[in-house]
Amino acid sequence: MRSVFAVFAALFLTVAPFADATAGSATHRFVHVALDKAMTKTSGRLLIFAEPLDKARAAAKGGDIDEVDLDLFRPTDVTIMAREVTSLAPGQGVDVDGDDLVWPAGLSTLSGDIVLQAVLDVGHEYSYTGRKSGDLLSDVQTVHLAPGTPLPTLSLTHAVPPRDPWHIPGSAPKVAKDAVDEAKEHTRAERFNSPLLSAFAGHAVSIRAWVLTPPGYDASATTRYPTVYYTHGFGAGFERFATTIAIVWDAMKTRAMPPMIWVFLDESGPTGTHEFADSVNNGPWGAALTGEYIPMLETKYRMDGKASGRFLNGHSSGGWATLWLQTRYPALFGGTWSTSPDPSDFHDFTGIDLYAPGANAYHAQDGTPVPLMRASGRVVATFETFARIERVLGDFGGQLASFEWVFSPKGPDGRPMPLFNRDTGAVEANVAAYWREHYDIAERLRRHWPELKGDLDGKIHVIVGTNDTCYLDGPVHRLKDTLDGLGARSDIRFLPGKTHFDLYTAGDDRYALLKAISWEMYALARPGARRPSPAQDSTSR
Repeated sequence: MRSVFAVFAALFLTVAPFADATAGSATHRFVHVALDKAMTKTSGRLLIFAEPLDKARAAAKGGDIDEVDLDLFRPTDVTIMAREVTSLAPGQGVDVDGDDLVWPAGLSTLSGDIVLQAVLDVGHEYSYTGRKSGDLLSDVQTVHLAPGTPLPTLSLTHAVPPRDPWHIPGSAPKVAKDAVDEAKEHTRAERFNSPLLSAFAGHAVSIRAWVLTPPGYDASATTRYPTVYYTHGFGAGFERFATTIAIVWDAMKTRAMPPMIWVFLDESGPTGTHEFADSVNNGPWGAALTGEYIPMLETKYRMDGKASGRFLNGHSSGGWATLWLQTRYPALFGGTWSTSPDPSDFHDFTGIDLYAPGANAYHAQDGTPVPLMRASGRVVATFETFARIERVLGDFGGQLASFEWVFSPKGPDGRPMPLFNRDTGAVEANVAAYWREHYDIAERLRRHWPELKGDLDGKIHVIVGTNDTCYLDGPVHRLKDTLDGLGARSDIRFLPGKTHFDLYTAGDDRYALLKAISWEMYALARPGARRPSPAQDSTSR
């Protein structure tokens, strides 16, 4: 699920409907947005963010308010307005109806001091990446809203700069900042133009990854190494691996992790995460990875090149992708360590039984809203919250739409069929049945265990927190019940009190679980190998 999204005034969020001509005030408020004369002609989805000044100041914690943006841990604090712009010339402006396509309610319902900012999402990727290189921004403006008071023009004056893929954010551990330059010397970008994916799309499509080799690696030597295929969660991608790469390099250098080759796979795309699953909408990503990309890497690097030396690790959406790859291609990989995976049993799709008669994504049978995110024991966002925010931000790349691009059949309009009605929440039974037949991992295990057992038994490792932020511990319990019922050997761990975002942390080490997992993999690839004492204590860095 998305990794950055506070809290409701009540236990469940009351979701406001979209404003229209009959909702709220009868008088719509418009915001005028102009493209600076120094810019070039452009198009995209124009988004305007508005937030009460006091809440923006509180969120900034005394710092400057340099942006106004959505925070899914406090999803109703920021008003979002949207409009598609097909052609905007320098010096030209457009009006955005603040009471038309909005979340959570129209601009006319606000009063007092607010802050405003406009963003032109030129690539229609905001639902996945947020602000991205090339998007156009206005400065943040403080406005006093009062009846009849005109709103200032928001001028799109600057663009989001290109992102350095080796940038380490300020919040990262110090060891990552210290190690990144050296790690970069041992990492290569491997882009591969996939014939399978290109044929599906009708244009060139590449698989991308960073390949990190361990200390002492010599391409001309005979030594071979186990390989870990690691992929990210929702919202990340090729340009956001630097911190993890630096941590893994330093840990191998200090012997806190064993010497292995790490392949950091990009599973992001224009529709969200493709999960490395073959899909009628996204294309044959699983077949391309396993049949084209991995064989290519194994000709270039000194990898073990056998199942006992190929391992999988991923978190959240990456957790689902690696669990899927292991169960779909059980003879290829020697084990997956999937953490906090997206739902692997659609009887519990973050609390929704998709197969139940009359299933509804927005409301339980007793009418209470279906929660989707929690923090400190309280619900902070519901399933309906996500759906309605995605509708404003755009059609592509949102978490819920991303699932449909992977799991759904193709509709008559050429787009994936929606799992549920975005107005009412009603689950489409025929679409849910398609999901069950093709992508429900637990269902696949129940149906095919006799033929899967020989290659899969003992290879599934799943770890999740008992307080997972996105309620993903529920589906893991169901997966465990399925495996136990089949008599399968598996390793399912529930870490007490852990959430979606601190699962890997032990003490001061935010990557402690990753280090532990790496040694479990190495023990399978190199039976009898002794774990050396680390050259220095890295657990507190």
